[in-house]
Amino acid sequence: MSAPCILVADDEPLLRAELCEALARLWPEARIVEAEDGIEALRLAREMAPQVAFLDIRMPGLDGLELARVFQARTHVVFVTAFGEHALQAFDEGAVDYVMKPVSMERRARAVERARARIAGMPAPAAGPVSQARAQPPAWLQATVGNTIHFIDLADVVYFCADAKYTRVVTDAMEAHIRLSLKELTESLDGAAFWQIHRGYMVAVKRIAAAARAEDGTLWVQLRGHGARLPVSQRFQHLFRGI
Repeated sequence: MSAPCILVADDEPLLRAELCEALARLWPEARIVEAEDGIEALRLAREMAPQVAFLDIRMPGLDGLELARVFQARTHVVFVTAFGEHALQAFDEGAVDYVMKPVSMERRARAVERARARIAGMPAPAAGPVSQARAQPPAWLQATVGNTIHFIDLADVVYFCADAKYTRVVTDAMEAHIRLSLKELTESLDGAAFWQIHRGYMVAVKRIAAAARAEDGTLWVQLRGHGARLPVSQRFQHLFRGI
């Protein structure tokens, strides 16, 4: 395979230079081109046809999400940004990875590994930009408690609960709210790791200890290491065959 071309677009010169230097060490055979805004990134993409693009989210001209829609499946995108609220939208655009600034070398290395793997199995260009939207579900969520924003690792989530216009995220240590509906979460998360068991609840499969039927015939999930007991609606009882 010929040396890949990597496009790096960021309007902050020092951060762009730091990322390019790191990529040169982590991916020495790659050819790296730089853009200082979205317009220049689009021009370079048309000229160079990069296999991978490391894009900031907020840039003058065109932002990273707009560029990803233009690139479609021709270019695999890694977002590198200081803004966490765009993560789900980024993965809906088929992002390979979503990296939060400031970025450690270890985290850059993981992003490069994911981009290399995507190139190795690169599919033919698809008709739309969401052909790989579910290839990399998010690993964390941004949630609020009062005036504080928390970054919650999905591995720590016990269950989600619909709460008016929001969704309540429950971990062993805290409860917080995110500005996404339960339906949106269901569509974006790994269906093998999280099961929707009711129109108002989605639970981490690894935290399910048992499912028991009450005297009135309703089915309830008991959680491992947590006191909550969650209802299972008729629609989702097929998940618990034999009960």
